[in-house]
Amino acid sequence: MAQNYRKPKAFAKECKWYPVCPMKTLFERGYVDAKYVELYCKGNWEICIRYQMEENGEYHPDWMLPDGRIDERLHEICKRVSP
Repeated sequence: MAQNYRKPKAFAKECKWYPVCPMKTLFERGYVDAKYVELYCKGNWEICIRYQMEENGEYHPDWMLPDGRIDERLHEICKRVSP
């Protein structure tokens, strides 16, 4: 029950990495679906694989989606777009 009361705090603010996250730039330019930003970046960012890896200092490619899937389509885009 205590966990349920703490969870809304995560929803009260966006992920601390969002301002510098490639997902922000890719979303703003129309390459990433809004559902990722709503669910992870401005939603429950604690479950975002990108967030978890960033917090642990682990490498992850810019074209990895918040759910951990690698989107090769975004790989080519990331070569052209500097987030």
